[in-house]
Amino acid sequence: MPLYKKIPFDTNTQIYIWKITESYEQLFSEVRLNPVCQERISNMKSEMHQRGFLSVRKLLEEAGYTDFDLYYDAFGKPHLHDGKHISITHSHQFSSIIISDEVVGIDIELQREKIIRIADKFCDAEFQYLNREEISECIKKLTVIWGAKEAIFKIRNEKGISFRDHIAINAFDLSQTETLAHLYFGGLNKEFKIYFEELEGFTLVYALEK
Repeated sequence: MPLYKKIPFDTNTQIYIWKITESYEQLFSEVRLNPVCQERISNMKSEMHQRGFLSVRKLLEEAGYTDFDLYYDAFGKPHLHDGKHISITHSHQFSSIIISDEVVGIDIELQREKIIRIADKFCDAEFQYLNREEISECIKKLTVIWGAKEAIFKIRNEKGISFRDHIAINAFDLSQTETLAHLYFGGLNKEFKIYFEELEGFTLVYALEK
C-alpha cells in the first residue's frame, strides 16, 4: 500500500511509516538496490524480513532518497551519505524510518503478552511504576520500555550495553505519549527524549538525544 503515515516531528526530523501489504515480488520490482543490499536480501531466509527490508527502501523514496544514498558501518548501523541521521525498524506488517539533523533511534514492536514473562531481562527500576495486575496496560508500557531501550541502543550501538542495567526509562502515562530516559554506561550519563504511539496493536517508539 502507499505510505501509511508521515509524522513531521519538527523542521529537522521526519518519521515515515509503511504498512506492508505488498508481495515480495511487487516490492522487489519497485525498488533499486545497491550491490551490497542485493547480496544482503538474497541471503535472507525469511520472506517477512525481505519484505520489511524492501519496504524500508520505499520509505527512503518517500523521503527523497534511494538505497544508493544509504550505507552501513562496520557495526551494522545505517547512515546517509548527506550526513543526516537515520534509524530503521520493521516488525511484521509495519516498517518505519526516522531521518533527522539530530541523533535519533526508532523501533516498532508488536504488543504481545509474552513480554510480561521476559520483563526481568530488560527492566529494573521500571518495576517501581509498573502494575503487573493490569495486564493490558502492563503489556503496552513494557512494549514502550523495550522500544525505547532498543531505540537508544541503536543510537549508541556499543557492545556491552545492557537494557536492564544501563538504560532506565522514567515513569510515564500512556496518554502522555512521551517520557525521558537515561543511559549510564562506560562513564557516560546521557539523557534522551522518548516519544511513542500505537498503530493497530503495534507500538512505535523514537528517541532523540538531549
